[in-house]
Amino acid sequence: MKKTIGIFAHVDTGKTTFCERILYKTGSFGSFGRTDKKTSALDTDETERSRGITVFSHQAEFVYNDNVYYIIDTPGHTDLSPEAERAIGILDYAVLLIDSKVRSYTRTLFRLFEKYNVPCFIFINKTDMEGFDIAKVFESIKNSLSEDCFLLDENIISLGDFAAERDYDFLEKYLEGNFNESDVIEVLKRLIKERKSFPVMKGSALKNIGIDEFLKNLDMLTYTNNDSSRNFKGKVFKIRHDTDGRKITFIKILNGRLNIKDDFNFDGNVEKINEIRFYNGDRYVSKQFGEAGDIVGVCGLNTPVCGNIIKDGKIIDDGHLGASALKAKVIILDDTDKSRVLELFKILEREEPTLFVNAEDDDIVINTMGKIQLEVLENIFENRFGVKLKFGSPDIRYKETIKEAVMGYGHYEPLRHYAEVALRLEPRERNSGISFISQCHVEHLSINYQNLIKTHIFEKEHKGVLTGSPITDIRIVLVNGISHLKHTEGGDFREATYRAVRQGLMRAKSILLEPFYDFEIIVNSEFTGRIMSDIQKMRGSFEPPESIGNDVVIRGRGPVETFMEYTSEIAAFTKGEGSISLMYGGMDVCEIAEKVIEEKAYDPTGDVLNTPNSVFCKKGAGFNVNWYEVEEYAHTLRK
Repeated sequence: MKKTIGIFAHVDTGKTTFCERILYKTGSFGSFGRTDKKTSALDTDETERSRGITVFSHQAEFVYNDNVYYIIDTPGHTDLSPEAERAIGILDYAVLLIDSKVRSYTRTLFRLFEKYNVPCFIFINKTDMEGFDIAKVFESIKNSLSEDCFLLDENIISLGDFAAERDYDFLEKYLEGNFNESDVIEVLKRLIKERKSFPVMKGSALKNIGIDEFLKNLDMLTYTNNDSSRNFKGKVFKIRHDTDGRKITFIKILNGRLNIKDDFNFDGNVEKINEIRFYNGDRYVSKQFGEAGDIVGVCGLNTPVCGNIIKDGKIIDDGHLGASALKAKVIILDDTDKSRVLELFKILEREEPTLFVNAEDDDIVINTMGKIQLEVLENIFENRFGVKLKFGSPDIRYKETIKEAVMGYGHYEPLRHYAEVALRLEPRERNSGISFISQCHVEHLSINYQNLIKTHIFEKEHKGVLTGSPITDIRIVLVNGISHLKHTEGGDFREATYRAVRQGLMRAKSILLEPFYDFEIIVNSEFTGRIMSDIQKMRGSFEPPESIGNDVVIRGRGPVETFMEYTSEIAAFTKGEGSISLMYGGMDVCEIAEKVIEEKAYDPTGDVLNTPNSVFCKKGAGFNVNWYEVEEYAHTLRK
């Protein structure tokens, strides 16, 4: 049986040490690596070793009781959470490490496991520390994470009452006293798999306490159903480049088998598997095939990106790319050419797609999760590429949408060129992104040009007209288009499409959106009034507070702009006892839109790279037509 487990924790909880201990104890690694001594075999990147933190997810393999385990060590810092979240999507089980208390990011991770429907084991680490109170920590786990957590020790039979309370089929056996240890184990396996219960174990990874028991219980209470007889299906969860610059696409094989020389036809692009690698830390072996349940790194694929599912020779986006609420400007400190820096960022974007590298007003701008990620990127550029750079202060990443449907027209007809596009822009539900459909008949515009227009819709971020922020939550409908048998050339429909989108936005009633956090705050009840007052001042909203012993839990939602620094504020006035868990909660209407628009001072008609105007031709010469006059000239409206 093959099982994939991921190890997660708040930073400095001992996660990588825990992984190293398991791999050493099972014979997968020949020595026990430690992050504090920079000997970890999992933290292979120079940035990771110099900073002593996990930046990238790393996988290794071990065998226990003839079962093959793929173990994924993930980053523990909130700024690097997209990397951890992508790993969650390929797991059979998650292992969540906790030390002396449940921290805010611990709760965030637990909610992510729920989002992806991943079963979870909990390991209380560092129990060898002086004064450690296991009862207090376990009570905190039950209060903060789930009442369905249970302490797992050697006496499995004693968990019969816990299992009976949660499984009606087992309840009858329990009441009759007609059950044994094997029955309890089978019920617990099912409850854990269905996320109806969460086993808690304890020990110390550094001192090798409780690791044997953890492995035994993990093996006993987990199962998978890998099917290698079905057609191939795999999920891309990571992309890296090796020291020779080759792109490595990491895939969890969900069903079927993947072989050397297998080829895929991705929308006309035929790509072939040239190599299949099985990684163990930074070491790997190449094999002829991989089967269901395996995690492999393959060479030869260029089209799939992180989060893609490959099934029936097609690419499916799982919709869980993740998002950043902030953006930052790149400042080059040496003489490296800007185009070269942009090229390098595009390489990193394939590895971390949430960066979404873009050029804005002659600057390189990236999305970011926060300051720690920017520091890591500075180190990566210097260590990996030999380029010195820094970043400007992170700024809020606003977006724009429209209130009502509107038509947009774009015409591009300088001498010996011709293309016209008529689009309808329609508002979509919040956080649904951009979609495209065609309602244009092939008699009016051939299918190849229609497909070309679709490509141009998605090949760039189209700017809104309020602040120049990216547009979102809009359905773009191709209503009509015209080409010319002689004069339409490559690039003409790109120009016409861009101008049609922009002209429609100029005519629309636009709405400014800002990013929001979903938050959960836990503080002593004496701070309840202060917290509720702060939330209102920060333009947030909250549900009725929930009391848990002497603490209170307040859940709600608020703008990133006001909440991004609140973590340190809570820590200060609660003297480190209070905490806040923040999860990106999507975009919503900006209540201070007028202020933001005034500060941005964006001129939509002066943005020559995103013009709403069109170019028409008369008497052999092209002439510019302002956006508000385009409909008077548009050829599609004359037919």
